Amino acid sequence: MKRIVVIGSASTDFVVKTEIRPKSGETLIGQDFQTTFGGKGANQAVAAARLGANVKMIGAVGIDSYGNDIIANLINEKIDVSNVERVTHLGTGSAHITLAEGDNSIVVIPGANNGVNEQMIQPLLATIHKEDIVIVQQEIPSQTVEIIIDYCFNHEIQTILNPAPARQIAKKTIEKVTYLTPNEHEFDLLFPNQTLEAGLAKYPNKLLVTLGSKGVAYNNGEEQLIVPGYQVTPIDTTGAGDTFNGAFVVGLINQLSIKESIRFGNLAASLSIQKFGAQGGMPTLEEMKGSEHYEKEWDFK
Repeated sequence: MKRIVVIGSASTDFVVKTEIRPKSGETLIGQDFQTTFGGKGANQAVAAARLGANVKMIGAVGIDSYGNDIIANLINEKIDVSNVERVTHLGTGSAHITLAEGDNSIVVIPGANNGVNEQMIQPLLATIHKEDIVIVQQEIPSQTVEIIIDYCFNHEIQTILNPAPARQIAKKTIEKVTYLTPNEHEFDLLFPNQTLEAGLAKYPNKLLVTLGSKGVAYNNGEEQLIVPGYQVTPIDTTGAGDTFNGAFVVGLINQLSIKESIRFGNLAASLSIQKFGAQGGMPTLEEMKGSEHYEKEWDFK
């Protein structure tokens, strides 16, 4: 089976649950606080590994207890951490998450994730093989993302760029990725003054726009399609997009079509939001198979 190489962030999530969001200057009594594992890179690596994929993580954490715990967690998830570096000049990255009114808002402190720079990444690129599929997000420096995508493009390695958090991306970079998976907000930033329909038509079978509970929109080269999501009552939507991205790539490496890989990702995401924590609800392959929506054609090992 192909290997999935995730290059991205690994962080600690500090999660506050409250009934309503505080207004500016307002103090509220919250309902709950928890510390969980996060970072879009680590989340997507865990999502893929739980579904049986062979996953390697490339990233950075600080020399602190949070970094120790993150590496131990990735090892527990059977992820190759041989290239998760320890940096001395930056603390482990963190995300500060507020859960309120059935949704989430997040403030990210990059910390050691900014240590995933050109100096660190250049010697590691040679460890990526042509048969691998690489997933990258935007919680590491922009220059690093461009270096990774250039290398993969030049070596005919498939790449998935999840452009989150939202920031501008050069058109040449978009042209070089195999798949681009923004949500609606990220799509609007990447393609200002362009309708969803026009954007999808410009990048058929490349641009996949996640629409939350509505599903995922893409153009198959002939028409625009929306692959519907599975309707559930969410407990915590944190990590739903990361679960989708990890599961989508698992579908691809198991030879599912783009559409079926999207459906597979949608089901994984719907299961993930029924438990607490970005990684807490990410399903195993057995849990996926236990769903009434699991398809026989997905029955890979």
